[in-house]
Order: sequence, then C-alpha cells, then structure tokens
Amino acid sequence: MPDPITFTFGDSRALCDQLLGLIREGKKTATCGALTYFTEGGEDMPVVGRRDIALDWDGKPAVMIETVEVTIRRFCDVDANFALAEGEDETLEGWRQGHQAYFERNGGFTPEMELVCERFRLVKDYQGEPDGPEETPLRHPEA
Repeated sequence: MPDPITFTFGDSRALCDQLLGLIREGKKTATCGALTYFTEGGEDMPVVGRRDIALDWDGKPAVMIETVEVTIRRFCDVDANFALAEGEDETLEGWRQGHQAYFERNGGFTPEMELVCERFRLVKDYQGEPDGPEETPLRHPEA
C-alpha cells in the first residue's frame, strides 16, 4: 500500500474547518482538485486504497481518509451525484458556483478544465487526540 501523504482541505481556515466538519458528520465523501494542481503543482495524485491524513489549518492531523475511487472529468461534466457527495451544497448549481469561485481564487477557471475527482471514506477522526497518529508515517507532498 502506498505511503500516506498529508494535505489540507480548502484555501482558508474557515473553509478547512467547514470541510473537516462535513467529513466528521458523514456528509462529505468526495473532493476534487484541478488536474493542473497534480501535473504542474506538485501535489500527489490520489491513489485508490491509500490512506491519507487531512490536517487542520494549524497543521495538526484531523482525519484519516481512504481513497475509494479516482476519476478525471471536466468541470462541466461533473454530475449531481458527485457534486452532492462533496457535501458542501444541496444542488449541482450551488456546487458549480462555489467551485468556480474557488478555482478562480486558486489559479484560474474554465468550464472545460479537467478535475481529479476523488471519493473517500473516513477511517479515523483524530479530534481530541493530543498527538494524532502514532503508527502512520506522514509525508507531505512538498517534502
């Protein structure tokens, strides 16, 4: 099994906290990022079966997730099933608006841009644990 990586959801403390909360509540079981984040930005591609550690905004382990599916599709081809699995919006249109704004803040947006779409399951919640994971070596993509 590939070594886990660490990463942070979102581009602000507020968004990171919101997304971690949705994962803990079982409402968020999917995420996506621009393909260019992985091909040009140096982020590690998600790998089915790999367990990764999402950090809180302060860099402390928050949750461990396991990737269960990875697909690449254009923004304009994301369907309601995937968008609603992200847990952030109640409609596909709401997902499109929020994600367009996010991508515009983080490198640019076009409706045809390719996304890495990942489905995952929550494996462990580190909330309340002072030191986070003990047995799992952590490797940050930029390391």
